[in-house]
Amino acid sequence: MQILLVTGPGGAGSSTVAAATALRLAAGGGRVVLLTTDPPRTTGLGEAVEVDVVAAGPALEQLWGRHAEQLGGALPLLTVPPASSVVPVPGVREFALLTALAGHAAAGRADAVVLDAGPTPAAAALLALPSALRWWLGQAAPTRLRVLAALRAAATPEQPGGTAALLAGVAGVEELLTHVPLADPERTAVHLVLRPEPGAAGELRATATALGVLGQRVASVTVARLLPHGPGEWWAQRATVQAEALRAVDELVGEVREVAESAVPPVTAADVAALDAAVPDAPAPQATPPAPRRVDGDWVLDLPLPFARRGEVELTRWDDDLVVTAAGMRRSVPLDALLRRCTVTGGALAAPGTASATLEVRFTPDPAQWPTGLLRPEAGATADPEGSRA
Repeated sequence: MQILLVTGPGGAGSSTVAAATALRLAAGGGRVVLLTTDPPRTTGLGEAVEVDVVAAGPALEQLWGRHAEQLGGALPLLTVPPASSVVPVPGVREFALLTALAGHAAAGRADAVVLDAGPTPAAAALLALPSALRWWLGQAAPTRLRVLAALRAAATPEQPGGTAALLAGVAGVEELLTHVPLADPERTAVHLVLRPEPGAAGELRATATALGVLGQRVASVTVARLLPHGPGEWWAQRATVQAEALRAVDELVGEVREVAESAVPPVTAADVAALDAAVPDAPAPQATPPAPRRVDGDWVLDLPLPFARRGEVELTRWDDDLVVTAAGMRRSVPLDALLRRCTVTGGALAAPGTASATLEVRFTPDPAQWPTGLLRPEAGATADPEGSRA
């Protein structure tokens, strides 16, 4: 199942582009789901494609209802409120979308899910959620705790305890996350919709860098709501602004899809299809997980961060994870067995400010964790345990 995530700043028309994309895919014979948190106002859209409207409140009630009895049994001194009384917390919207995506993936009835992800910050929060959840689950239920809980459960099966309930919930969330490949560009494509305004290029830069932190990329860029040329000074000024915005965006990505503003807002599915606003067909890139390369006795790990600039990237090492922060996003990247036995000795940003900007992190083998004779004598340098700024 492919996921086409459509997002953009408020008012750019990303919802219309998402609907147009779903209609085009369905017209081609695909089994398509349009996933959104806002009920579409387009007449006949639900007859052409399956529309799944996700509401955070009911999703939270359903999740709570499934686990409230188990939680109450494990913690008898705790009065568990009913699902109808649970107050949503920040992040429930994203978790509800994540659950809906996992449900469609597990069901296997859709070839593609077009996700109307809303404004760019909301889309970024959704893309960041799986990695963040895995990190927090690792902190709340580390391996040693799971082993001890399993031993205790085997010894006293009649007394499940609170830890068993916690680990059961953790296992459920981890199973959900395995069905949602939001960080895999081969299975999830992020399409950005912009308005023809002076800040369009800046929005593209910031979004591309944030996606890079999350292991994603911008698959396509659409500039929508372009006004036609008209007479008079106002139209001339507006045309100049639009042309400059298009030029700036085009310089960054090379190819931009243009969608004109409609004189009358689309009302029916036929109106949406007539706009020709669907995101372009593009083959999924071959995703190659970051792998260390050997350089002068050390290893270097390359992390793409498009358009990132020097001084705007933070890098720290925590336990077996590499923590990268840029463009307001932070991600913890688990290190493989090789790099875990090394220390971080530096980080540098190659090609800063360009689409090819890459954070190059250098690792030096730690002699205390390598068998004698496998390291060159000069490879014994140690890293600064504090963070660094690239």
